[in-house]
Amino acid sequence: MISRVTVPTLFPPPAYSHASVVEAGTRLAFLAGSVPLDAEGKLVGEGDPVGQARQVIANLEEQLRAVGSGLGHVVATDAYVVSGEPAVLSAVWDVVEASGLSAGPHSSTLIGVACLGYAGQLVEITATAVVPDTGAGS
Repeated sequence: MISRVTVPTLFPPPAYSHASVVEAGTRLAFLAGSVPLDAEGKLVGEGDPVGQARQVIANLEEQLRAVGSGLGHVVATDAYVVSGEPAVLSAVWDVVEASGLSAGPHSSTLIGVACLGYAGQLVEITATAVVPDTGAGS
């Protein structure tokens, strides 16, 4: 159902694919940005991009579960990190890799930004995922 492509004539990406192709007729879920807020709306991991990334992934899993999908069905993400430091971006990406989100590997962009929507927010991830016909998340 999902074909992940690493283009042989381009520099090989470390833990993602250049493109993901989904066969026609497959249901897709386009998820809003997952943010580091808990169920009560409180910021998790103030000042800690790695802690916030963990909360973002947990929230992303909940979003996926709600639509009948899972991390293994994600085909594309955009990960936004409030930082201009490559080491901070890499630390957040390590959380993404450890989560199983990049198990595909999926197509992804990691972006350093000046600010995000909530005071103190350092990480946000948007995603597109396939919703399997069986409705079971993975």
